[in-house]
Amino acid sequence: MTPNRTTEEWASLATTPSVAVVGLGGAGSEAVQDLLTLGIPGVHALVVNTDAKHLMSTGVEEKILLGQRELRGRGSGGDREVVLRAAEDGKEELLRRLRPFEIVFLLAGLGGGTGSALLPFLSRELRETETLAIPVVFLPFHVELETNSSRRENVEATVENLEAMGGLLVALANEKLRRFESLPVHRVFQVRNAYLHSLVASLVDMVENPSQISVDLSSLKNHLRSSGLSTLLVSEHHVSEPERLVQRAISESMLDYHLSAHASALLHLEGGTNMTLRTLDRVLESVRERLGEPQQLVFGTRVRPEPREVLRLTAVIGGLKPRTMHDALKQRPKSPEPLAAG
Repeated sequence: MTPNRTTEEWASLATTPSVAVVGLGGAGSEAVQDLLTLGIPGVHALVVNTDAKHLMSTGVEEKILLGQRELRGRGSGGDREVVLRAAEDGKEELLRRLRPFEIVFLLAGLGGGTGSALLPFLSRELRETETLAIPVVFLPFHVELETNSSRRENVEATVENLEAMGGLLVALANEKLRRFESLPVHRVFQVRNAYLHSLVASLVDMVENPSQISVDLSSLKNHLRSSGLSTLLVSEHHVSEPERLVQRAISESMLDYHLSAHASALLHLEGGTNMTLRTLDRVLESVRERLGEPQQLVFGTRVRPEPREVLRLTAVIGGLKPRTMHDALKQRPKSPEPLAAG
């Protein structure tokens, strides 16, 4: 028999997962500011840097300055080793501030010293606890890599570390932003960060809010344990064309993903009272076709209490080939096939 519980006890048991977004270095900190501007209710924000001036210029309230003794707040100068020493010195403080959260998104641009060093360091440390650490990587423009060998070395070392860890990884290639080349530079990065906002908000909504068929945090963690290197995709489309949800999720992503023969998918489909079982079947069939019959397919659904014209799909796709991010660092054709299984 389940004992009678007070309202407060039930409320405590129903507490939603606590989520943090953490900006590492300059690019990561600026992305967190954009996420806060767009708004994600209940998500905690924090920025970490070795550059005191940049840290103080951010509008994020909670800040951590690393390496005060050796770097004296002047930044890392692209030196990953000095950042790692600072991270070891500040590890106790970093983990004290981040360990209370169940999901931590770690945002960093690759190429500089601070973000490139901290991203795999914190991902590894947090994953040794029960925290679901999700690295979010901004891959540099090709011209940055072609003209700066030390920057390329930083990027490739970080990419190798992250891909070897497996788990859930979000990689956004700045080169893909060239489709918006007529926009002012600051607006281009806001577009990228708005896409990131949709990814973060959709995953948080999926695991925090109940559904008719729920995908909670435990379901997500269990799925990731057997899925290898995984990524996160989202899309919205009209209810009359559910197959387009999968196509849009892939084509609008900011990295071209390539799958091994061990593909998997965890899906969450949200719609209104006009979403039918046939709609769900069409989405699932489209996923099977695009992923080449995934070895594992888990799904959840949420029906809102009114008709809706738009469906929303949140998808965690596993079984990425380890060279996915490495390939994104090379010059590619302008219109590559977005997803290839095999």
